[in-house]
Amino acid sequence: MCVVTLIGGESTGKSTLARELAQALRAAGMPVAHVPEYLRQWCEREDRAPRADEQGVIAREQARQIDTAAAALWAADQPAVVVADTSPLVVAAYSDHYFQDPNLWPEALDWQARHTSLTLLMGQDLPWVPDGLFRDSPAVSDAIDSALRGALISARVPFQALYGRGAHRLEQALRAVARALGRPELAPATPSPPPAQRWTCERCSDPDCEHRLFSRLVRPAHAG
Repeated sequence: MCVVTLIGGESTGKSTLARELAQALRAAGMPVAHVPEYLRQWCEREDRAPRADEQGVIAREQARQIDTAAAALWAADQPAVVVADTSPLVVAAYSDHYFQDPNLWPEALDWQARHTSLTLLMGQDLPWVPDGLFRDSPAVSDAIDSALRGALISARVPFQALYGRGAHRLEQALRAVARALGRPELAPATPSPPPAQRWTCERCSDPDCEHRLFSRLVRPAHAG
C-alpha cells in the first residue's frame, strides 16, 4: 500500500496533479483511490472560509477520508495506491497563518509521519491564478509553502518537491511513486525536458538542492 499526499500552497497544482496521477496509475493497471481536498469541499458547501474553531474538525476529516480509502484498498490484499489531494498538514499551515494558532501542527505531523508513504510538495513555479472563491494571494501561497517546508524539515518527515508544468510534473510524481512501490515499470521511459530553475539557496527552494537533500529520505511503501 502506498499513500501519496500532495501538499503545498494555493494555486500550486495539487488538485490537477492528484487527478492526473490517479488516472495515470489506473491506466498502468494499479488499483487507485483518489481522495479530494476536504477543505475545498467544506468551503464550497458553506460558502465561506472556516473559522478558527473549525480548523481541527476539517483536518481530522481529511485524515479520516484518507485512512478510510487506504483501509478499503488494503482489504483487497493487492498492491494499491491512495492519491490524496492535501493532508491535515495543509489545514495546520492555514490555521497557523490566518489565526496564529500552531496547535494543529503536532497532530498533523504525527499523522503525516505514520500514515503517509510519500509526501509530494508542490513547487512554487506555477503562476498564481485566482479561483473567484477562496484563494487569497501569491504572498499567502509563498507563506504556506515556507511553513510546510519548515515543519517537514524540523520534524524530519521525508518529502519530495515537484516542479515544472503538465507532463514534466506528472512524470516526476510517477517516478516518485514507482520508487516508493519498487515498481520501476510505472515510471515513464523518457523524461521530458526539466523546467527552468529560478530559485536561490537562500529560499531553500532550488530543485537540485532539494533532490540531493530529500530524495534519499523518501521511504519505500509498505508491501501489500
